Amino acid sequence: MTTLNSHDIGMLVGLVNQGRLPEAEYNARVLLKSHPKAGLLWKLLGVTLARQGKDALDAFRAAADLMPHDAEAHGNLGAVLHDRGRWSEALASLSRTLTIEPHNVDALVYGGNALKELGRLDEALPLYERALHHNPRLIEARNNLGNALLQLGRHDDAIACYRRALETSPEDAQLLCNLGNALRQRGLLDEALTATQRAIDLRPGLSVAHNNLGLILAAQGRREQAAACFRQAVQLSPQYVDALINLGNALRDLGARREALAVYSRAIEIDPKLAEGHCNLGHVLIEARRFDAAIASFRAALALRPDYAPAHFGLGGALRLQRRTAEAQAACAAALAIDPNYAEALALLGELRADEGRFAEAEPLFERAITVKPDFAFGLASIAANRRMSSEETAWLQGVERVLATHPPLTDEINLRFALGKYFDDVREYERAFGQYRQANELTKRFAGQYTRESLTGRIDGIMQRCDAEFVNRHRTFASLSELPVLIVGMPRSGTSLTEQILASHPAVVGAGELSYWDGAFAAFQEASSAGKSEAEFMPDLAARYLDRLTALSAGALRVVDKMPANFLYVGLVHAVLPRARIIHMQRDPIDTCLSIYFQNFPNMGPYANDLDNLAFYYEQYLRISAHWRAVLPAAALLEVPYEGLVEDQEGWTRRMLDFLGLPWDPRCLDFHRTERVVVTASKWQVRQKMTSSSAGRWRNYEKFVQPLRRLAGVAPSRS
Repeated sequence: MTTLNSHDIGMLVGLVNQGRLPEAEYNARVLLKSHPKAGLLWKLLGVTLARQGKDALDAFRAAADLMPHDAEAHGNLGAVLHDRGRWSEALASLSRTLTIEPHNVDALVYGGNALKELGRLDEALPLYERALHHNPRLIEARNNLGNALLQLGRHDDAIACYRRALETSPEDAQLLCNLGNALRQRGLLDEALTATQRAIDLRPGLSVAHNNLGLILAAQGRREQAAACFRQAVQLSPQYVDALINLGNALRDLGARREALAVYSRAIEIDPKLAEGHCNLGHVLIEARRFDAAIASFRAALALRPDYAPAHFGLGGALRLQRRTAEAQAACAAALAIDPNYAEALALLGELRADEGRFAEAEPLFERAITVKPDFAFGLASIAANRRMSSEETAWLQGVERVLATHPPLTDEINLRFALGKYFDDVREYERAFGQYRQANELTKRFAGQYTRESLTGRIDGIMQRCDAEFVNRHRTFASLSELPVLIVGMPRSGTSLTEQILASHPAVVGAGELSYWDGAFAAFQEASSAGKSEAEFMPDLAARYLDRLTALSAGALRVVDKMPANFLYVGLVHAVLPRARIIHMQRDPIDTCLSIYFQNFPNMGPYANDLDNLAFYYEQYLRISAHWRAVLPAAALLEVPYEGLVEDQEGWTRRMLDFLGLPWDPRCLDFHRTERVVVTASKWQVRQKMTSSSAGRWRNYEKFVQPLRRLAGVAPSRS
């Protein structure tokens, strides 16, 4: 084997210096055939490849292996690995460079970057500082030092670092952007806004600056403008996942849940391993009442990050709404094990205690959540929802007003307005109460879908046409004869939760809460009918699937109560497939009913619930379909119970309901407020109180505000 001479090396170096890189590459490869162990040739080949944008990794690796004491060879390899994001391997090579040449500035900067990306921030800082000691004007090192300091929460040090870098490079848009980000995190929003806007002026195409500007505007409560900034960031960089997540958050705050759902889904498509994306998607799915899908999203987040407290909290919230209390409590405990001061998890644990009627244990959890996070709207609202408020609670009132003054996200403001309405109602300041309820409902309309009275009328017409007298009585040959189901139907806030609590106090009865079944079952029935399928093919399955659900919840009980009020729409279908199911129709004074709906924070009730005139119309359609069922169903199929009558004669009406269910009398039903069970509805506090008549005629406190409801006076259905 011939010896590599200095002429050959000089020739290669000259070609590289002249920029004749393809010739240099060719000659290096030729020489390597004769001198495969020449580390210097491999190093020069690597340089020619790197400068041409070609893959130089193997060449630099060979050079480093053959020249173990050459700092440049290890530095070159470390730089390539650094640029590929192979941080651990890069750090190993760069460390060898620094062992040989401790003052190698490039290796110090790249080594700091690798340590930062590996999460070893405290180790990264001295490398950047050493690099800056040797070259104080090294902008990259000072910028990256600022980034590391910011990640460590050392905001003031990061700000000082960026400012010093800007002394050297005042027109550097990225530095200005980073300074703005640090100022925002420090809470200096006006200064942050100035720096970030300057960055955009210098580089309008810098997507991260538009994203950061959106974060500043969102922190100032300017959410529409924030969303526009996030959209601009995404338009500039369509794969910018952080901007997509921020856009989704802004859209949620603005009430645009459907669009937020699409944006989060897009972020997850781009980066399926983003735990935050799955978690945020889960929260929107909860708001859409798609609980199974929400649970799957939270579990996906936890599979990626088992220590991600927000995902444990979200999972607990979704499980709670499915009445899976033990699992929800376990999820809360997992979140609090990670972060004992996680306000959201503390408040959710409080709600779980309240669901079980343990209000004395719930309130300290709400209070602790507010202590940790004084602007926590949900915690403040939960206190009002779970007990009667008094005029002495000035600290609570001041806390709510303080948060409202900050222009909180839409959901938070709605929660607080409803809470204030209840507070003023409890202290009998009815005009102020109604003002808060009205504001809350007007805000809630932003979440509502398109609503037309014609669509509701058409829906009622369609149900009554399909489910006429002949329909509800012609399925005797294949109907189920099960007596397990008990359905409590009627308008929301008509006493359905109270009735369920009374019946569930009987040892032979289990209260299952509000089951989402018959809405989907009726849609399946319509689809099958339209497809021309024989009713004998699919009707028995409607009953079987429902009974399977009830059986899973029954714990051996003779009767299982489904208290979904809106099932009043499907009474005919229920009776057709389950003729022995007991259906209790709760009735309450129509104005009291509608006003009580208007006073509740029902985000998924439907757009009719936030407008008194629409409520009156909805109630009239409810009356119309109720009259239809009364006409087409056998008299014994339906028991109609007046709420006011139940309040006045609790024992008499309780006996009638138990007779209707075919169950013997049990005095425990009179002590329903002592029954230990989970109640997740808005009435969970009321059903734990003794029976009173205080809610009857409540609307008269608001008489001057309820003109749109006055036409309902005296029109409630009645058949007993």
